[in-house]
This record gives sequence, C-alpha cells and structure tokens, in this order.
Amino acid sequence: MQITSFYPVLMVEDVAAAAQFYRETLGFETTFEADWYVSLRFDGGELAVLDSAHETIPEGFRTPVTGLLLNIEVEDAKAEHDRLVGALGITERLKLRDEAFGQRHFIVEAPGGVLLDVIEPIAPTGEFVHAYA
Repeated sequence: MQITSFYPVLMVEDVAAAAQFYRETLGFETTFEADWYVSLRFDGGELAVLDSAHETIPEGFRTPVTGLLLNIEVEDAKAEHDRLVGALGITERLKLRDEAFGQRHFIVEAPGGVLLDVIEPIAPTGEFVHAYA
C-alpha cells in the first residue's frame, strides 16, 4: 500500500458546530462542505467532521466519537491557553502544566466530546532525557 494522504474524520452529532469551531478557533479552511460532512485543512494537516448517523457509516458504528484526544503542537502553549481558555472561555479539562517527558500543555474540550491537547515541546528532564530517539 502506498498511502497518499491520512487524516482523522470525527463522527459527531452536530457537524456545523464542530466545523465552525475548527475554522474559527483553530484557523482551518474548508475544502468541502455538505450538511453531513465537512473537510478542513491548514498548512500541515487535514481534518474532517462527519454526521455520526450518516448512511455511509455501517450499521452498529453510527455513534459519535468518544475517547479521542487530538494533539496540537504550538510555539507558545501559555499564549494559546490565555486565548482559548481565558479569552474564548473554552472548557479546560487539564490545566496548563510542564511535564518531565518534554511538554508544556493543557487540554480543552472541543465540540462533539473531542479533547484537544495543546502542546509546546520543551526539554525533557530526569528519566525522559534518554527516551527520545
């Protein structure tokens, strides 16, 4: 198999709300939009949202996304925390903190129950210094 593209498709109940969030909050651009599916992109990646009840989803799998964490790397996690949590009031699920494994990060909740882990890579410490290849 020669893969030419790879991107997540989030199965959600409210496609319009999810797409609006990724456009307005994270700066994605729309490449295709229907009432049941929206394809989004930014310089460096793609994402799509799909109505979880759509007929193209096999029976037995038509449920909204659960247990999904999307990592978003940024240059300044504190600035993004101030913007997303402070200015925009997005629900914070993990407070901004530094991790020994090499991340300054926080987690917010996006529409559809998706968690966004906003990460600034920092120098690892302790036992994690040698864990990186």
